[in-house]
Amino acid sequence: MKKRIAILISGGGSNMVQLLDSLTADHPGRAVLVVSNVPGAGGLQKAEARGVATAVLDHRPFAGDRAAFEAELSKILAAYKPDMICQAGFMRILRALEAGDRFAGCSVHYVTPDLDGGQVLGQAVVPILKNDDAKSLAARVLIKEHCLYPLVLRRVMTGNAAPVYLT
Repeated sequence: MKKRIAILISGGGSNMVQLLDSLTADHPGRAVLVVSNVPGAGGLQKAEARGVATAVLDHRPFAGDRAAFEAELSKILAAYKPDMICQAGFMRILRALEAGDRFAGCSVHYVTPDLDGGQVLGQAVVPILKNDDAKSLAARVLIKEHCLYPLVLRRVMTGNAAPVYLT
């Protein structure tokens, strides 16, 4: 029996699309729900076009009350009984340019109350080029995310939580 996957998005859903497209017949999981915290997010239409149920929980009415937002999100998720929840672009922080770093990248990890505090399941490295700005760097990082996230999801769903590293 395939494990049930819910995916959380905020925008266009490019990571979500990569995850959905990776859920081939031999994959141990199947998507049962895509939830966005932004009404009208482009990823919702992409999910619906692939036959996946969608829901919206606008975060704005919960301004400053994260616990209330999470309680409502939990109710939506509970109705679909997911075995795995993937945050695909649900939160994004990009500091590498400002810090003067030589490399940036992305990671996939278990979610904990601490930002990026969970066990790392995969990482990919992207060099920061001399002429990079936030947009060009983010685009190259996104390409790595599109490779990394489906690979990690498949491994974790088969019980293998050993980290994957891409360069």
